This record gives sequence, structure tokens and C-alpha cells, in this order.
Amino acid sequence: MQLQLLKSKIHRVKITQAELHYVGSITLDENLMDAAQLFENEKVQVVNVNNGERLETYVIKGQRGSGTVCLNGPAARKAAVGDVVIIISYAGMSPEEAKTHQPILVFPDDKNQVI
Repeated sequence: MQLQLLKSKIHRVKITQAELHYVGSITLDENLMDAAQLFENEKVQVVNVNNGERLETYVIKGQRGSGTVCLNGPAARKAAVGDVVIIISYAGMSPEEAKTHQPILVFPDDKNQVI
């Protein structure tokens, strides 16, 4: 049996851009990706603290150190620039692995920089 557990979470970053006319995904500052151990094209859940919207998409790399958190494509309609979101990734693991698993929690500052 495989369980789905929290792998990592970027807690409370601000949306810096919303690009409706784009293929789709969420663009993240590469420093945020590294801190949360997110891979390019990895599936994530995005939870909007301001309006309660939840969506799934995949990650693409943004410029390192830029603080970029940009929703692209149809997801751009789910948040406004300045909205606070939580970005969550999950991983499948056995019950034995789950017993010792510790998720990665990232708490950026108000400019989306890793502290």
C-alpha cells in the first residue's frame, strides 16, 4: 500500500504575477523550489488564503532570487497579485516510510525570500 503524505510546503507566499495567456503552471523562484525540494514539472497544490481557491498544477523555474510566484494559464483566474498562497507537494510512501517521514516546511519572508 502507498500512502500520500505531505512532502513539502511553502507557507504563505504572495502572488507576484498572474499570466492568463500562458500554457499553464506556476512559476516559482528557484530558491523557493530548492528550499522545498521541488522539481521542475512536479505536481503541486496551490491554496489561496485570500479566497479559499484550491488548484493543482505543475512547477516551472523562475529567476533565482526574484521572489517570483506567478500563476499561469487558467490558474491565473484563481488569484490576484498580492494574494497569499500555500504551495503543497505530496509524496507516495509505504506505511513504514511514513512512520519516520518529516516534511519540509518553508516560511518565506514578506518578499517571498527564503529565510
